[in-house]
Amino acid sequence: MSTAPMPNPEAVFYQQYGAARRDEVVGILLALFLGTFGVHHFYLRRMGLGVLYCLFCWTGIPAILGVIECFFMPGRVREFNAIQAATIAATLGIPVPGWGQPLNGAAPIPPQTVFTPAVCRRCQASNPAGSRFCAGCGNPL
Repeated sequence: MSTAPMPNPEAVFYQQYGAARRDEVVGILLALFLGTFGVHHFYLRRMGLGVLYCLFCWTGIPAILGVIECFFMPGRVREFNAIQAATIAATLGIPVPGWGQPLNGAAPIPPQTVFTPAVCRRCQASNPAGSRFCAGCGNPL
């Protein structure tokens, strides 16, 4: 029987997330300077688009698209990082550390208001939490 201590799941999470996460600035620079060859797509593990850009790099269209995609890369990198964090946390069986925590010392949000859907008084439709208007009838909530 091994007497080695069990690793802290949060420490394992941060180690794996540090290896899997991507940097926004690197994504922008790759799209700007190597977007012709689709390197920014390979960076975000979008192999199909990367290969497509490589196949059509001689036309110049991927170069134009790469410049345009510079503006969308920060959002794509944040989405990629969020997916990686959720996947790693689910694999470890823990909630994603830091999610749901207040930012910059703001008052914490009570857990019951985070996931409680808003119900419309007119049509009784369930709407996402924080909605101002009903998705079904447009009535203010």
